[in-house]
Amino acid sequence: MRLLLCNSSPQIHPLKTLNFSPISKFPLKIPPITQALSTTLVSVTLSLGIFYAYPPYVFPVGFSIPTEESICRGEESYAGPKLTGDTVTNEGIVEEAWQIVNDSFLDTGRHRWSPDSWLEKKKDISGTSIQTKSRAHEIIRRMLASLGDRYTLFLSNDVSCLNRHRKFSKMARYDMTGIGINLREIPDSDGVLKVKVLGLILDGPAHSAGVRQGDELLSIDGVDVIGRSAFEASSLLQGPNETFVNIKVKHGNCGPVQSIRVQRQSIAKSPIFYRLEQVNNDSGSIGYVRLREFNALARKDFVTAMRRLEDMGASYFVLDLRDNLGGLVQAGIEIAKLFLTEGETVTYTVGRDPSSVKNIVAETSPLFTAPMIVLVNKNTASASEIVATALHDNCRAVLVGERTYGKGLIQSVFELSDGSGIVVTMGKYVTPNHMDINGNGIDPDFRTLPAWNEVIGYLSKCHKPREG
Repeated sequence: MRLLLCNSSPQIHPLKTLNFSPISKFPLKIPPITQALSTTLVSVTLSLGIFYAYPPYVFPVGFSIPTEESICRGEESYAGPKLTGDTVTNEGIVEEAWQIVNDSFLDTGRHRWSPDSWLEKKKDISGTSIQTKSRAHEIIRRMLASLGDRYTLFLSNDVSCLNRHRKFSKMARYDMTGIGINLREIPDSDGVLKVKVLGLILDGPAHSAGVRQGDELLSIDGVDVIGRSAFEASSLLQGPNETFVNIKVKHGNCGPVQSIRVQRQSIAKSPIFYRLEQVNNDSGSIGYVRLREFNALARKDFVTAMRRLEDMGASYFVLDLRDNLGGLVQAGIEIAKLFLTEGETVTYTVGRDPSSVKNIVAETSPLFTAPMIVLVNKNTASASEIVATALHDNCRAVLVGERTYGKGLIQSVFELSDGSGIVVTMGKYVTPNHMDINGNGIDPDFRTLPAWNEVIGYLSKCHKPREG
């Protein structure tokens, strides 16, 4: 199984409490910007400690053990050592973990991994009798620690019921479906997209109702999803908390088709605050949008805020990504696409093979075209950096503030045969202008807020990135 991990705990600089627009229902403290947006240059307050953020997606609290049926079902689980009946050997679990790292790990600068050094590590543990599962897990932890990558780590399957509930509540914030599943589109032999369940939140609504990893999603409330993207399917699944959605799934490639009724349990809160700024000595009004994190509601509520501000007369916009540590990268990608023309690059993803680069592009015309200022600081990380660079490099916005955090890695979770798992760094994000985000961060165009005529002048001289 491959499942991208997310975790984000942004904190807001407590400068001034403001009234909230209807879309915002959580306490939020942000600095005033009205004076700073006048023609006078005023410095931006930028502070807070360093926080760590991980790339996106619903975190699996538990894992299913592969069976012979899973082979027929076409589940995307790692194919480790062969099992004898239901027996999983401790030595086999360690070998599985070694092989996953050998096949997938991307060294992002520590230079502690090489094919030769990793092979030597296998030789060190080969032939050793591992008497207990806890000893096998300890060996795996030490192997992963030797890589020097804080994001590559071991996940135990020993999770109490209470901890499962707590983790479900935490990760449901990032569940884009509202029912606790992570979807992925996979083309069949004819190139038609099929939407499959890449992973679930253990004890989440879908898991409890009978949905399993590897299931193909066929329809949502009677709407056929074959040929649709995973994001489109996720949008169809969304709805008010505690309402029901009817889904039809096929249990793997050769299993039965089942209709399942699932109750939504979304606990995500709106990450959006917005207001209209009236600026003296300026012909237009400014729409200010504060995006706290990229959770399941980010794109929908962002579009609502922008449209309301346009209806209120905003002709320029400020997007505040300060202290936004990220969250769902896919939500960030979809927000960036709202400003880009079809074919323009949002970001590139790069794995161990430098020649294997994936270009993520916008598929439609932009929904919003007004000039933008994007506020960033040292705690602008991960999905926030992707959005900021997508708008900046495609000449849609200028960046104002200070250098961003520099977190641009991609992790995947791999299931082991005893129900435990490992998180492995296996890729990184590169900006449309081919800059490596990770460990570097992105420098702003302006340290303090410029006048709008400076913004427009800067954008008029901007050169869009070369393709490829």
